Amino acid sequence: MSGTEDTQGQQPPKRRFLGRGDIEVSFEFFPPKNPAMEETLWRAIRRLEPLRPKYVSVTYGAGGSTRERTHATVARLLSETTLIPAAHLTCVNATKEEVDDIIREYWDLGVRNLVALRGDPPEGVGERYVPTPGGYENAAALVAGIKNIAPFTTSVACYPEKHPESPSVEADIDMLKAKVDAGADGAITQFFFDNEVYFRYLDRVRAAGIDIPIIPGLIPINNFKQAASFAKRSGASVPDWLERRFEGLEDDAETRHLVAAAVAAEQVLGLVDQGITSFHFYTLNRADLVYAICHLLGLRPAKAFAHKADESSEPTKIAKVAS
Repeated sequence: MSGTEDTQGQQPPKRRFLGRGDIEVSFEFFPPKNPAMEETLWRAIRRLEPLRPKYVSVTYGAGGSTRERTHATVARLLSETTLIPAAHLTCVNATKEEVDDIIREYWDLGVRNLVALRGDPPEGVGERYVPTPGGYENAAALVAGIKNIAPFTTSVACYPEKHPESPSVEADIDMLKAKVDAGADGAITQFFFDNEVYFRYLDRVRAAGIDIPIIPGLIPINNFKQAASFAKRSGASVPDWLERRFEGLEDDAETRHLVAAAVAAEQVLGLVDQGITSFHFYTLNRADLVYAICHLLGLRPAKAFAHKADESSEPTKIAKVAS
């Protein structure tokens, strides 16, 4: 019997071959609001940094409310870590000239990756979006503006279950195509919990002639109620079977964490078995569950970090590991 076939003569799941260097991951963080949150953020960053993600993105609050904190976090990532930051940028509450100034500042700082988004209304998700007078109308226009200034690698968002404000998935795909036509290099999906949702969407995107990478965005469920709330606001469905898995665990943190790890493993390994090798994790500034998933994906800490704990207390810049 062939060593690459199981007892039924079928090819084994692709997950069995993980660890051969074919998996890419990226992580999303949000800028901290206070010193305690900053400590939590940087603890997560230091935990995940040795896994050598392709990049790490830093979000922008609704209405551009975290602009300065986003910029400060990106600058610190560049100066104190080996990570490649990708700054989120939105169209909200800023004129084209103001956004263009931010783009140039990022380029001068050394940032080469941006995530271009329309952004949520200043009043929050669910409110009607109105373009800022004199600003970029939408993400497609923003991508074009970015590319006119400098050759950033630019990612955009896409929505397997459509954006909450879109009339249809078809309209969403038309918008994605406009972003691609404007120069988008790749797209990150809104999170989803049922892999079939992603694959159905991917089929429709490819049928529309869109060939850029469509990276699945995944949110590990540290807190089911919180994740369900995010899903409701984002237009992502929560399957009944997923709710049942967390049923009755509100006061049982230990079991809840074990179930969360099992759910995350099932989803990510199911994607691997279907040939997916790139993943974007919405970390919510928490590292443990994301780190465990990455371990399952075959990722291991870079050797450059192996003896970091034995280094002197003097801050040391570790040479960037080739990606």
